[in-house]
Amino acid sequence: MDRRSFFRKAGSAGAAAATASVLAAPAIAQSMPKVSWRLTSAYPKSLDTLFGISTDVSKRVSELTDGNFTIQPFAAGEIVPALQATDAVTAGTVECSHTLSSFSIGKDPTFAFDTSLPFGLNTRQHISWLYYGGGRELVNEFMKDYNIHAIPSGNTGAQMGGWYRKEIKSLKDLKGLKMRIAGLGGTILSRLGVVPQVIGGGDIYPSLERGTIDAAEFSGPYDDEKLGLQKVAPFYYYPGWWEGTANVMLAVNLTKWNELPKSYQAALEVAGSEAMSHCLAKYDANNPDALYRLVGSGAQLRPFPQDVLKAALEESRKLYAEYAASNPKFKKFYDNWLPYSQKQGVWARVAEIPFDTFASSQAQAQQPAK
Repeated sequence: MDRRSFFRKAGSAGAAAATASVLAAPAIAQSMPKVSWRLTSAYPKSLDTLFGISTDVSKRVSELTDGNFTIQPFAAGEIVPALQATDAVTAGTVECSHTLSSFSIGKDPTFAFDTSLPFGLNTRQHISWLYYGGGRELVNEFMKDYNIHAIPSGNTGAQMGGWYRKEIKSLKDLKGLKMRIAGLGGTILSRLGVVPQVIGGGDIYPSLERGTIDAAEFSGPYDDEKLGLQKVAPFYYYPGWWEGTANVMLAVNLTKWNELPKSYQAALEVAGSEAMSHCLAKYDANNPDALYRLVGSGAQLRPFPQDVLKAALEESRKLYAEYAASNPKFKKFYDNWLPYSQKQGVWARVAEIPFDTFASSQAQAQQPAK
């Protein structure tokens, strides 16, 4: 090949490569557009795990999209109050939020299914129901009426039964008790004489301190310690039967969700799933030590009296039957959720519960003498 022929061919190849480069750049830019969102959390920054999932999701989405999709998280009260996070997403005030769907049961008790039902599934069972029992499909079909796409994005695990200024010795001690409690647990307790109050996390301590409320539940030892609730209400009860799990929803404005490229939607799903795993792991790592510290500083740990648990269980079953009879949306969920819950209960009694009970008792017995 002579030199002139070589350079002609090389020039043609170079021109083709340059043309391909010019054509590829706009295509890549179109598939990876710059998107900037705001996320409002239902939690204050002091709750580093529950607010932390917002920063974790934001960071991970940015990493997965080479910095093209950014989300700025805001704590409760910085844009809207804690309990208005879902409304802000519905209205398009923000593109997304981290919150509990159960905060919205005043609109429709069906919201509770996304978070948890009292005396319902535990954390693993609830995640299983969401991903493999038809739960997510039901949730997002329901959420369309509120212009929301819901992504599981955090979980507290089983919670505690809250803090009380006075000891609860029997069912009668609940009469007239003013208690901060969200979700259907508050509805059930109201049938037992409690006066439920829905208050954001950052406002619980002053409400207890002033005597505006007599008791409050929030989460578990790690978060409760940060809120300082043991300083104003010494009796700490278990179990938190109203939240054997608590799924935190990443509520995404449905219009904005549909506008996202598929790769960005996938990034949000991945980030939400990772946040769920890390949220649970962090609580499991920190709750035991926090419980020791709380008891060491004077918190008086108590189990709920049996008559309280039995009465609450009975009222919960009555409540679900009433909702299912009067609310078609609730019934659609319940008809799916109840048989799934029953099957999970059988498996848990065969494998999970016997293992957990024996293994934990043996671990306790093998602790070195102090």
